[in-house]
Amino acid sequence: MPAIRGVVCTFCGCTCDDLEVSVEGNQVKAVKYACAIGMEKMSKCVEERDPRILVRSNGQLREAGLEEALDRAAEILANSKYPLLYGWSNTSCEAIKVGIELAEELGGVIDNTSCVCHGPGIEAAQEVGIVEGTLGQARHRADLIVYWGCNPLQAHMRHLARYTVMSSGLFRAGRKDRKLVVVDVRKTSTAKLANMFLQVKPGMDYELIQAIRMAIQDEEIEADEVAGVPVEQIEELADLMVSCEFGFLFFGLGLTQPSAKNENIAAAISLIQDLNLKTKWLLLPMRGHHNVTGANKVTLWETGYPFAVDFSHGYPRYNPGETSSVDLLTRREVDAALIVASDPVAHMPAQTAKAFTEIPMVVVDPLMTASALLADVRMPAAFVGVETEGTIYRMDGVPLRAKKLVEPPEGILPDKVILARLLERVRKLRRR
Repeated sequence: MPAIRGVVCTFCGCTCDDLEVSVEGNQVKAVKYACAIGMEKMSKCVEERDPRILVRSNGQLREAGLEEALDRAAEILANSKYPLLYGWSNTSCEAIKVGIELAEELGGVIDNTSCVCHGPGIEAAQEVGIVEGTLGQARHRADLIVYWGCNPLQAHMRHLARYTVMSSGLFRAGRKDRKLVVVDVRKTSTAKLANMFLQVKPGMDYELIQAIRMAIQDEEIEADEVAGVPVEQIEELADLMVSCEFGFLFFGLGLTQPSAKNENIAAAISLIQDLNLKTKWLLLPMRGHHNVTGANKVTLWETGYPFAVDFSHGYPRYNPGETSSVDLLTRREVDAALIVASDPVAHMPAQTAKAFTEIPMVVVDPLMTASALLADVRMPAAFVGVETEGTIYRMDGVPLRAKKLVEPPEGILPDKVILARLLERVRKLRRR
C-alpha cells in the first residue's frame, strides 16, 4: 500500500505539509506525522459527514436534489437586497474567489471568520505597519520564542516541534539552542515548558507591553509591578529580548480579544520595531483555521481589503465596525445569508447568531453544523485536502497546494463548483 507523500493537513493554521497518507479502496487507511487532531480529520472526516442535500419546506427540512437546491438558493440570494456571504476559512482559495464574484454580483457583504478572531491584528498592521516573518525563519534562526496569549500545545499541536522551540533548523539544534517565554493569564501546558512565564492580569496586556518597551529603552518604571507582573521580571525579559540573536513573537486570541483589541497588537508591533533597533525580531499571529489566512489574502488581492468588504455601493468598501458581519447581524441590516465552510450560529455571540433565525440562509459545508440545521438550503461539499485539491495559505502567508486523496461520494461536489453553479443561476435571475 504505497503512501502519498507531501500531503498538506487542512486542520489548523500550521498546515503541516509533511504528512504521509496511505489510501486503499478509496479510504484513508493510515496517516503518518500528523498531530492527533490532524490524524483524526484525515482519517475520520468522511465518516462524520451527512451527505443529504436539504431544502426547507413548510418549516421542515426535506431531502432534495442538487438542481432544486441550487435553484432555491439562487432565488433566495437574487431576491435579497443586502445579503451577507460569510465563512471561507475552511475552504480553498479558488472557492473564495468565486464567492467574491458572487458578493459583487449581489451587491452584498463578504466577510470571513477573522472578524471574530484576528481581525484586530489586521487593523493594527494597517495602522502602524507590520514586521512579519515566516515559520521557516523561526525554525532555522530564532533562539528566543515568545508565545503571547496562545497555547500551541493544545491548539497548534505541532507548532513547537515543527517550527519553533523543539525543531532543528540550519542554525539552531532544537531545544538546547533556544529559550521559550510565555505570557498568558493562566499557566497553560505551553507555559509549563517555558524558561520564563509572565502571568498577566486579564485585560492588561497593553500596559505590560508598554512597560516592556520602557524597560528596553532603559526608562525607569516607577511601580513595583505592572499588570500583575513584578518589574524585576519585566526588566529580566527586556534584557533577554535585547540580548538574543533572533527573536520571534507569536500572539493568539488572548491578545486580540481583550477590550483593547487592535491597540494591543499595535503596541506589540511597536515593541518589535523597538527591538529591531537593537537586534532582530519578527512576529506572527497564530491563525486558527487552515485557510483563514487565505481568505484574507484572496479578499485583499481581489478587492483591496482583507475582510468585511461591502459591495452595496457598486464598488468595494471597508469599514470594520460598520461592514463587519457581527455588526451587520447585530443591527439586523442583512436580509439573507450564504454561509460557506463555517458555523457562525455555534461560534458568534448568542444575540448575534439569533439574527440567522430571522433571515433566509443557504449553507455550503461538508458537515452538518448548527448553522446548517437552521438553513433554508443546505448543500454538502467535498472536503478540501481530502476529497478535492485546492490552494491554501499557511498562517505565515506561504501558499500550499492541498492534494486530493480519495474520491468524494457520488453527487458531492467541491464547493468551488457549487458556488460557480450558484453564481451562474444568480446572474440569470438578476438579468431577467
